[in-house]
Amino acid sequence: MTWDEVCTNRYLKDLPFRIETNRWGQIVMSPPHNDHSFAQSSIYDFLKKKMRGGEVLQETVIDTEDGNKVADAAWMSDAFLKANKGRSSFRSAPEICVEVKSPSNTMGELLEKKDLYLKAGAREVWIREGSGTMRFFNLYGPLEKSELCPTFPKTVKI
Repeated sequence: MTWDEVCTNRYLKDLPFRIETNRWGQIVMSPPHNDHSFAQSSIYDFLKKKMRGGEVLQETVIDTEDGNKVADAAWMSDAFLKANKGRSSFRSAPEICVEVKSPSNTMGELLEKKDLYLKAGAREVWIREGSGTMRFFNLYGPLEKSELCPTFPKTVKI
């Protein structure tokens, strides 16, 4: 299925799961967890307050070489937004893509998504581990802290 087909399918619109697709157009679902939502909101709020010249979104759909993936939070510059506004899924990744580990995720899955976002054009990918520890990455590997938002904390507790 294409992402537009997923979005308009009447059988999928009310599912209580987060939906992504894989490279074969198959639907992949992850059950939500409230701790995940609290952490996601905290990250969103911090980015909204600190980052200028762009927008922050939650549940950002991104086309990758392995189908449509949904970043828990993303910051995109005004230039990125202007080039991509109105799309049901972004053809490239925003500058910052954030994943929050849930009980249903493995770290391996999140590291794979990190690689997909970086290949799709993200400048940084952040992963919040279950403990609250933040990990920051760019194309060259792990970062001590975010280069795009250097004041972002190394731990996000809920």
